[in-house]
Amino acid sequence: MAGHRHNHPQGLALRPHTESVLRHGLFLLVWAWSALALCTPHNHKPAVVLAPGYAPLAFSPPAPGSYVLPSMGDAADGNVIDSRGNTTRLFEFLGEKPTILSFIFTTCDDVNGCPLATYVMRGVHDALQSDPKTANKVRLVSFSFDPLFDTPEVIAAYGAQFRDADADWQFLTTEGPESLDPILRAYDQWVIRDYDKNGEYRGTMSHILRVFLIDKERRIRNIYSTSFLHADTVVNDVRSLIIENNAPTAVVGR
Repeated sequence: MAGHRHNHPQGLALRPHTESVLRHGLFLLVWAWSALALCTPHNHKPAVVLAPGYAPLAFSPPAPGSYVLPSMGDAADGNVIDSRGNTTRLFEFLGEKPTILSFIFTTCDDVNGCPLATYVMRGVHDALQSDPKTANKVRLVSFSFDPLFDTPEVIAAYGAQFRDADADWQFLTTEGPESLDPILRAYDQWVIRDYDKNGEYRGTMSHILRVFLIDKERRIRNIYSTSFLHADTVVNDVRSLIIENNAPTAVVGR
């Protein structure tokens, strides 16, 4: 391809040495601008440190059945709605088998909050279902504390993204704060809803992450927070409860 020729006006033609100097000067100017830009302070959001539940377990847990999980109190009941729109009671989902109860809301954008809980729940499901000794012997319950947005249709669609068709993973909501708040208080599930200056709910909230392991007698046997929620430790505790249930006598401290 023919090159383009640039014709300088007469008298302005650059000698080779002069042109070389200018090119070198231009390079130094661009480099200086780049260095200045790199040295100028920038406001960056702090990097998000992922919770331990997203990484391989950093220690070897004790063998299932080699330890006892003491009772931490009785699980609470309340009016709930399942993902099919049926009004029922929370106790309908507790007591048949060891249950992992997680409080979430579907629009939570804190990676170390509700998404972590759902991620761990899926890991627990996969691990237990892959073992014939534990398959179908535990129930997962994801309970929304945002009933204004998380209708039965919403939680059904949300749950379909994570659970298999035959998984015993239930998604629950409530009719509203009147039904929900007594349950949250009973489980000491701290939630603060955000309202605008007109008192309208903004659809966001602050909360703590709490996931509960509940046995067949509807007793709370462990509570996992962000720092301690990991699929491997939850699976270990579930296996311990299954071993306990199969023992001739089971003594649990209250």
